[in-house]
Amino acid sequence: MQGAAAAAERRSRASPDKADESSKKARLDLPDGHMKQEAAGGGDGGAIVGAAYIQRVELAVRIDKQVLHCPLCTLPFKPPVFQCKAGHPACGSCVALLPFGQCKACVDGGGFFDPCPALDGVVSSTRIGCPNAGCQWYVIYHEVAEHQKVCPHAPCRCTEPGCGYVGAPQALAGHLHTVHLVPVRAVQYGKVIKLQLPVSTTRLVLLGDDNCVFLMTVGALGAGVTAVSVVCARARAATRPRFTCKMWVNLETPLAAVANCGKEGMVLVDMHMRSSSSPGAVVAAGEPTFLTVPPMYLVPVAGDGASMEVPLYIRIDKLSP
Repeated sequence: MQGAAAAAERRSRASPDKADESSKKARLDLPDGHMKQEAAGGGDGGAIVGAAYIQRVELAVRIDKQVLHCPLCTLPFKPPVFQCKAGHPACGSCVALLPFGQCKACVDGGGFFDPCPALDGVVSSTRIGCPNAGCQWYVIYHEVAEHQKVCPHAPCRCTEPGCGYVGAPQALAGHLHTVHLVPVRAVQYGKVIKLQLPVSTTRLVLLGDDNCVFLMTVGALGAGVTAVSVVCARARAATRPRFTCKMWVNLETPLAAVANCGKEGMVLVDMHMRSSSSPGAVVAAGEPTFLTVPPMYLVPVAGDGASMEVPLYIRIDKLSP
C-alpha cells in the first residue's frame, strides 16, 4: 500500500511539470500572416487551450493627414518615428537636430525621445493610391513623392503656343492629335518602319504597342540640313522601361547611287532614348543626340515637286520591362 501511494504521489508531482511543458509550446508563424496556437497537453486527457488562425486583413480607412506628418518639419513620417515622454511625436531626422534631443513642445523642455514602434507600424503600413490619373498602384504614404517622379502616368505638359494642357502621356497623345492635328503612327518594338516625313512636319506622335508615347520632332539646321530627334513622353526621372532608337536615311536618287559607285550611302544614329515631361518643348537640334539629314538625302514629295521629305527608317527597341 505504501508503494502504491508513493507511485501515485510521484505521478501527481510529474503531471504539473508535463502540463507546464505543454503549455509553453510556442506559437507557429505560418505564411500570409497566419498564426497557430498549439493546444496544451496531449491525448484525450489534455487540457485544450485552443487553436486560432489569424489572416492579415487590410482595411480602407480615412485618417487625419496631420497624424502622418511630423509636426516639426511638416513632412510625412518615415521610420524610425520617436515620441517624447509627454506623447509628442517627431521624425528621426528632426530629433537629431533638437538641442540635446529634448522636446520643444514640453513646457519645461525636458522631454526626451524614445522610439515609438506603434507609430512606426502605422507609418510603414499606410498606403494610398497614386494621385496620377491611370495609375493603379497603392504606395506607402511617405514614398508617394518618390513614386510620382518615376510613375509612367506622371502628367506631361503640352507647350504648343497658347496651350496649357496637362495630362498623362496617353492623354497627351490624343490631345496633340485632336487639338493640334499632330499625326500619329503606331510602332512595334524591334521592327523597322519607314516614315515619309515632309520637311514642313514639325511633330509626329509614335505610339508603342504597349501605349508608350514617343514624340518625334523635325527641324532645320540651316543650309538645307534637317535634324530629327525622338523622346519618350514621361517624367524625366523615369528609368523603366528603357528604350533605344535607331534612325537612318539612305541615298535614294539614281544620281546619288552613281556617285557612290552603285552603293547607297547612309546616315545613321543609334541612341538611348531620353524622357521628357514637356515633349512639346523639345527642339530637334537642341537634343543631346539627333539625326542629321543632309540635303542630298531628301526626296520630292509625291505629286508636289516643290516640297521635300525625309525618307526616314526608324526602329525602337525596349530594353527592360
